[in-house]
Amino acid sequence: MGMSSRAAPRVCVLKGGLSSEREVSLSSGHECAKALRVAGYEVIELDARGDVVQRLMEIAPDVVFNALHGRYGEDGCIQGVLEWLRLPYTHSGILSSALAMDKERSKAAFRAADLPVVASRLAPKAEVMAAHLLAPPYVVKPNNEGSSVGVYLVQEGANAPPQLAEEMPDLVMVEAFAPGRELTTTVIGDRALTVTDIVTDGWYDYDAKYKPGGSHHVLPADLPAEIHAACLDYALRAHQVLGCRGLSRTDFRWDAARGLEGLILLETNTQPGMTLTSLVPEQAAYCGISFPELCRWIVEDASCDR
Repeated sequence: MGMSSRAAPRVCVLKGGLSSEREVSLSSGHECAKALRVAGYEVIELDARGDVVQRLMEIAPDVVFNALHGRYGEDGCIQGVLEWLRLPYTHSGILSSALAMDKERSKAAFRAADLPVVASRLAPKAEVMAAHLLAPPYVVKPNNEGSSVGVYLVQEGANAPPQLAEEMPDLVMVEAFAPGRELTTTVIGDRALTVTDIVTDGWYDYDAKYKPGGSHHVLPADLPAEIHAACLDYALRAHQVLGCRGLSRTDFRWDAARGLEGLILLETNTQPGMTLTSLVPEQAAYCGISFPELCRWIVEDASCDR
C-alpha cells in the first residue's frame, strides 16, 4: 500500500513497548514524533502494548515509524506484525532484526564475513556461576536483550565466577573482554557517517555508559586515518551482512596499542537510540543532516517486505 492522497502522510510512531528498554523508547519516540511534525507529517504516537494490532488498524497509518528498543520491538516480532498488516515500516525487517538481536548468531555472520569479533560462547546461567568458562577478564551478558538488562565484567585475577541476578535469562553469553576505547559508527542506507568516541569519566566501568553523566561523546573521534576508515568499512559491511535496512549503529572497541589488530566489532543495533543527545542524531548533525531531515529520510525509506 503506497502513500494515500491525504495532504500530509499519516505516520504512527511506535514507542514504549514491553521490553526492559521501555523508558528509552518512550523518549526516542517522543523526540522523533516532534521532529516528524516539524517535517510536515501528521503524527500519531502509540505506546505498543498488547492491543497494538487493534490500535494500528484503527489508526490506519501510511507509515509506521518504529522507535521501539529491545525485545518485541527490535527482534523481528513487531516487524512480523507490520508485514502481516501490510503497513510500510521503518528500520530493519524480520530476519535482520532477529539476527542482529541474537548476539551469538550475528557474530557467526560477522565471522563468516571476516569481520573482527572476540571469542564467545552461550552457556547456561548455572554453569557460568559455577566456574570460569573463559579466562578473566571476560563479560557475561544476555544474548538477546539490550545491554541495560545486565552486563557483568569479570576482572582479571577474579577468584570467583560472577553471581548473576535472577532477571538474567537462563542462557547467557560469555565473551572475552575487549579492552580499549569504545567507538561507534552510524549507517544510513548505504552510507557510513563518522566515528564517535564514547569516553567514560573516571575508572572504566562497563555500566558507565548507562548512568547519566557516566560518559561523554567525542565527535569526530580523534583516530588514526586507518582506524577511522576501518570503522566506516566494518559498520557498512556489518549492516549489509545482517541485511539491515534504513538505519543501524555498530559499536566497536579499539585497543590502540595493537593498531588495526586491536579494532573489534562488538555488535550492530538495528533500533539505536533516537533522542536529541543520542549517538545517531549527533553523528547525522555533524554530517549536516538535521534531526527532522533524518526522521524524514527514515520515513521515506519505509516499506513492507524489508
